[in-house]
Amino acid sequence: MSEHTSHSIGTDGLFIEEQVLFERSVSGRQGFELPPLDVPPQPLDALLDPTLRRSDIPGFPELNEVDVVRHYTRLSQWNYSIDLGFYPLGSCTMKYNPKINEAVAGLLQFRNLHPFDPESACQGALRMMYELSRFLGEISGLPGVTLQPAAGAHGEFTGMLIARAYHKHRGDNDRLQVLIPDSAHGTNPASCAVCGFEAVQLQSGPDGLLDLDALRAKLSPRVAALMVTNPNTLGLFESRIAEAAALVHEAGGLVYADGANMNAILGVTRPAEMGVDILHFNLHKTFATPHGGGGPGSGPVAVAQHLIPFLPVPVVVEDGDRYRFDYDRPLSVGRVGTFYGNFGVMLRAYVYILTMGGIGLRRATELAVLNANYIRAKLKGTYHLPFDCLCKHEVVFNDHRQEPLGISTLDIAKRLMDYGFHPPTIYFPLIVHGALMIEPTETESRDTLDQFINAMTAIAAEAETHPELLHDAPHRTKRFRLDETAAARKPVLRWSPMGLNAGD
Repeated sequence: MSEHTSHSIGTDGLFIEEQVLFERSVSGRQGFELPPLDVPPQPLDALLDPTLRRSDIPGFPELNEVDVVRHYTRLSQWNYSIDLGFYPLGSCTMKYNPKINEAVAGLLQFRNLHPFDPESACQGALRMMYELSRFLGEISGLPGVTLQPAAGAHGEFTGMLIARAYHKHRGDNDRLQVLIPDSAHGTNPASCAVCGFEAVQLQSGPDGLLDLDALRAKLSPRVAALMVTNPNTLGLFESRIAEAAALVHEAGGLVYADGANMNAILGVTRPAEMGVDILHFNLHKTFATPHGGGGPGSGPVAVAQHLIPFLPVPVVVEDGDRYRFDYDRPLSVGRVGTFYGNFGVMLRAYVYILTMGGIGLRRATELAVLNANYIRAKLKGTYHLPFDCLCKHEVVFNDHRQEPLGISTLDIAKRLMDYGFHPPTIYFPLIVHGALMIEPTETESRDTLDQFINAMTAIAAEAETHPELLHDAPHRTKRFRLDETAAARKPVLRWSPMGLNAGD
């Protein structure tokens, strides 16, 4: 058994000593005993080829049950989650997830469904999928919906496949360019590229919004679509989006909207009213499914009427008093998933929409925007605002005021961890040097926001009086600041027991 002891001193003078145990294996310990066999024993050689067996496993942990339980419980307590505190990740919409969503998703009747179950045995699930599609169509103003995409980027990919199929069906085979503002999400250009398109960047105007003159200059018979996020990644609403859409449509292109920021417009306006033809949703953001740590996700795609024939198959349809999968779609782009989508995330979104209702969804948007502007107003002057105007659901600061003091955005984010908060998104969007991107969501109270604002204000003061506190932060976490260069160049990709291949 090995141990690691870490020490730190907080700003209040508190001495912290933590002992972290990694190796808990003790020879001879075991957590359980198998019950006696109630069937005649079979010779091991008959069950498993001897050449496939090994006599022992070097370094295999030997633990009793209580040590295993305490180990994983301890890890869960060390981890940060939305159920423990504020998670202000800009662009990720890490809102609190109502537990009723989890309860319904965990019901035995849903949990034990299998994709190969016959339609007659899963009518409730099919009805849920059909109604969720109708809900998303109403929210977006776009009547055709597929639930298959398993994440936001997968939704982008699906939307671009639909755009390509549409132009190909019309004989516009030369439309191979997609115009993407420099304020777009990072996956947008990649999604275009994997669908055979060329991503063409549009420079934003000095106000951080779409530059219509730059758009006009790029439009041509080769343009398949404009791919835009609204509000954009600066948290600013593209006020000229309808005019931009009209220009693209006049040139024969489509308008694709990245729906990652729907939390800012939900129930207030609809993308179809802005001229959008294709939109992907992030159910794991806007509609409250936990998605920290990389999953799970769901990225349904909604389309305008003229694009419905190109949706992936199958589509859930209502047939009298029954629901079924419709595969008879000759212009479809085909399947984009093995089965029908990430069912558990869909179910959580369905419950969230039903419990919130139309009024509740709009109220959530209003509170999200209010909370972001409250932080903007309170921290204005303490941190630099590259775009000093009303924002939507998120606000972007940068380290312009702290950089002359030798303090970087990374230093600020690391120090915030000592105050008990998860850092916001940093260094994104790329068009803002040293960006600090904060999204409070609608689920945080004014008390929580004030605590966060006080912490950020204190860090700005420390940058002037005790900059070393920021350079060495964090001080109170289980792990201190890592050597990120070494971690990138020499990653540890597998666990090895102590004393065995220790250098791997």
